Amino acid sequence: MIEHAAEPLASPAHAARTARTAGTPPPASARWGRILACLVELPAALIVVAETLILGGGAFARYALHAPLPWTEELAGILFLWLAMLGAIIALQRSAHMQLTTFISRLTPQRRAWVDACGMWMVVAFLLLLVQPAWQHLVEHVEVLTPTLEVSEAWRAAAVLTGTVLMLVTALIRLFERASRTQAALSGVLVGLGAGALWLLSTGLMELGNANLVIFFLLMLVGCVAIGVPIAFAFGLSTLCYLALSTATPLSIIPNRMQEGMSHLVLLAVPLFIFLGGLIEMTGLARAMIQFLAALLGHLRGGLQYVLLGAMYIVSGISGSKAADMAAVAPALFPEMKQRGAKDGELIGLLSASGAMSETIPPSIVLITVGSVTGVSITSLFIGGLMPALVGLAMMALVVWWQTRKEDMRDVPRPSGRALLKLLVVALPALALPVIIRTAVVEGVATATEVSTIGIFYALLAGVLMYRQFDLRRIYPILVDTAVLSGAILLIVGCATTMAWALTQSGFAQDLVSIMSAVPGGKTGFLLVSALAFVILGSLLEGIPAIVLFGPLLFPIARMVGVHEVHYAMVVIFAMGLGLFAPPFGVGFYAACAIGRVSPDVAMPRVWPHMAALFVALVLLTLVPWFSIGFL
Repeated sequence: MIEHAAEPLASPAHAARTARTAGTPPPASARWGRILACLVELPAALIVVAETLILGGGAFARYALHAPLPWTEELAGILFLWLAMLGAIIALQRSAHMQLTTFISRLTPQRRAWVDACGMWMVVAFLLLLVQPAWQHLVEHVEVLTPTLEVSEAWRAAAVLTGTVLMLVTALIRLFERASRTQAALSGVLVGLGAGALWLLSTGLMELGNANLVIFFLLMLVGCVAIGVPIAFAFGLSTLCYLALSTATPLSIIPNRMQEGMSHLVLLAVPLFIFLGGLIEMTGLARAMIQFLAALLGHLRGGLQYVLLGAMYIVSGISGSKAADMAAVAPALFPEMKQRGAKDGELIGLLSASGAMSETIPPSIVLITVGSVTGVSITSLFIGGLMPALVGLAMMALVVWWQTRKEDMRDVPRPSGRALLKLLVVALPALALPVIIRTAVVEGVATATEVSTIGIFYALLAGVLMYRQFDLRRIYPILVDTAVLSGAILLIVGCATTMAWALTQSGFAQDLVSIMSAVPGGKTGFLLVSALAFVILGSLLEGIPAIVLFGPLLFPIARMVGVHEVHYAMVVIFAMGLGLFAPPFGVGFYAACAIGRVSPDVAMPRVWPHMAALFVALVLLTLVPWFSIGFL
């Protein structure tokens, strides 16, 4: 499975606390790790606040005062790149970068320690090799001025260099903190010998042509991912080695492409929606919404299952994290559902499938990413994403109806109309939030990036004035967590953008066009093959890496064979979501198991009816374009 959750037992802060508890001074690596965390976390949190104020102020000035501020987007873009790099540093400190652990999780602890040490040396190798190109990239941009603020572009380029250096320091701290001296030394020698062998073979590699794609983007990339190297660093290392050892391309192109990939202003919605998700949970909006839905449908057969589906449909996509969506809904419903006789495995199957179903619901981070890397209109994606999820919801509702058709509901009280009305009044501010966000984008009040600030200010006001739930002590951790998840996502976007560029320059894109254009069945065959491919890619790479890497390559082919770009986006996103939540590799399935506190071995045999329902929905979406583009 792919992990992107922090492992707190390995953090520098935990090591320091453990050492203090034991009465011994913390190790030097833990002390330096804690100092570095203090230096990075506060600026990252402040940037999240600054981005919210800048974009929110810009939207207010343009729409309410009719006096646009031309410098807001430029300043927000510069700060955004710093946020991405600082977040990536904290994510590395917290082991929060996405990584495949399916294979290494089966190793004994001793063997896994050796493999982890080798993997961290590969991270170190990538960052060490990136320092000089990042410096050169900075030097090249010193004399270039931004068009509006007229400040040096070096402020933007410095974020990449600073992030690279601090991630290198962080990786070394983590390496010597987790591995013994023997493991660190021997694994370093092993990785060094491999690097030396590739360097000695570089002359021969130059003559192999596109055979190098197999060496670097198949063997090396798959090998790195299999041993647990975080996906972003695996992408970056494979691309860097390919360009350095088999082409004459200057390596300064790597930080340039990374910066370009992470600088799309529409991606700024990622951290802001993640921050909004944290506020929704803290201020009680999610709880009020779920309580109303439970009262409305809870007395029906399978009522709470329908509530879970409805709640995921409403809140999904706002937090930026499927795990956060599921964690906001499941704990409020699972205890009562189990009391009514629901089986653990069926609950996990429903939770997993609802997470997959809701990938197309705006303001999904995946939708925003697709729009960023492919040029498809975000507004069109937001409009088109509601119906595909509704098709998936309908298919899963049929499964719920079948599984609960004999449920005994005689002892379940039905709430009075007065009680239901009271809960509705309490829930109205929460139910209004998704409507406000989606309406603001569709009506042009704010861009997909700015609309997140509307949601943030609305959630703050609702929490303070209506729900009276606002804990200032939780704001800073939410801001830091926002930076962590954003950094993990955006570093993947940057490295995958670089890899996609390298594949395009190699001629692979043209070969892919030829292959996919020759698929039997015309555009229907192309859609079916794409759906199957993204089910597999979603299972192995998770959604955003798969979309960023293959979206720029496949969307032009879709246009060429006559597939509407929004229809194609919905098919591949839904397929990716199915793979993301399907066992045995899908990370979403294991996240659902962790949230529901159910063993994967118990849940896996019972998840398949829900996955089958989603597969039927995927076929319908593929064959009936109206579900995706009927309301455009």
